[in-house]
Amino acid sequence: MFKHNLLRQLSRTSTTAARPPTLHRAAPALRSSFTTSQSRLEKQDDPEDYSHYTTAGEPGAFKHEGQHSRTDNRIRVEYPEEADLPRQQPVQGRGGFHFKRTLASFSLEDRVGVVTGGARGLGLVMSQALVVSGADVAIVDLNKDEAQHQATILMETFKSENPGAENIPSVTAHYADVSNPDSVNHALEEILAAHGKIDNLVTSAGFTENFDAIEYPYDRMQKLWGVNVDGTYLFATGVAKHLMARKAQGSIVMIGSMSGAIVNVPQPQAPYNAAKAAVRHLASSLAVEWAHAGIRVNCISPGYMLTALTKKILDDNPALAEKWTSLIPQGKMGRPEDLMGAVTFLCSDASGYVTGADLRVDGGYTVT
Repeated sequence: MFKHNLLRQLSRTSTTAARPPTLHRAAPALRSSFTTSQSRLEKQDDPEDYSHYTTAGEPGAFKHEGQHSRTDNRIRVEYPEEADLPRQQPVQGRGGFHFKRTLASFSLEDRVGVVTGGARGLGLVMSQALVVSGADVAIVDLNKDEAQHQATILMETFKSENPGAENIPSVTAHYADVSNPDSVNHALEEILAAHGKIDNLVTSAGFTENFDAIEYPYDRMQKLWGVNVDGTYLFATGVAKHLMARKAQGSIVMIGSMSGAIVNVPQPQAPYNAAKAAVRHLASSLAVEWAHAGIRVNCISPGYMLTALTKKILDDNPALAEKWTSLIPQGKMGRPEDLMGAVTFLCSDASGYVTGADLRVDGGYTVT
């Protein structure tokens, strides 16, 4: 039976081989069909014709052509001088006693956190998040008077929201030009003298400006890079040296931006985008380099956040608000307090196996 079936299969194979090459004859028909389809697509009056949506279409055929990929060099935002920066109040109602169940590993009790750029904006709110979560905090800022003012308010806010609390956090203010190694070292020495140790670092010092790239003043670009990148590096390495000397574990959180992963539109800001990409990759690199010492390094990349400074920018450029929100899947900007949970998570033991991560808090902007 087996021999009979085998012979029959061989016979079929032989017969098939003897037939005219059907596949060979069909191939030209397939090419001809594709060519016909192309020709049909090239007819602009065909109701099914979509070639004008492709690179075959005439340039400028649509009013929306390139609207989401083009920057507008008419938008120019220069970072304000220190005296012109708006003041921001701490978030109210975030630090009182509560009885909601949550993991104990989110607590920052008995830890000391340093927040650079902590006197304003995102840095101030993240300083408050650490205080509310139980940490003592050192606020570092170029404006020490503002840092001291906010340190006092944070402690008063904590006391008012936690009447009768026995452990009142210590919040101190320190000056530093984060782009200057000597200034950074002096600030770290001062912090250690005041608190005795450092467990957490949040590098929030940074700023953005909007200039067309070919017109960007070089000295301002150097300053931007110095604060955003050099400052992050100098404070991170300084705190890491301290942790290694103590043989202690710690967590460093670098504040990047979604701009380190995408190109914002319509405002031109190439140097800032590049600087935040550097911060993001610096976090990844140091996470690998310092893993042996138990030092975790992560990055938070915020999207558009409505800070006091952002409000000032939008007052001068009201069309930006609609443009920005139209590109955010959630359709709205974030609030600085939307970062409180993220920074607490990454500083605490709750993220003990998280290092080298980039946590994007952007309403989905970077996934579209």
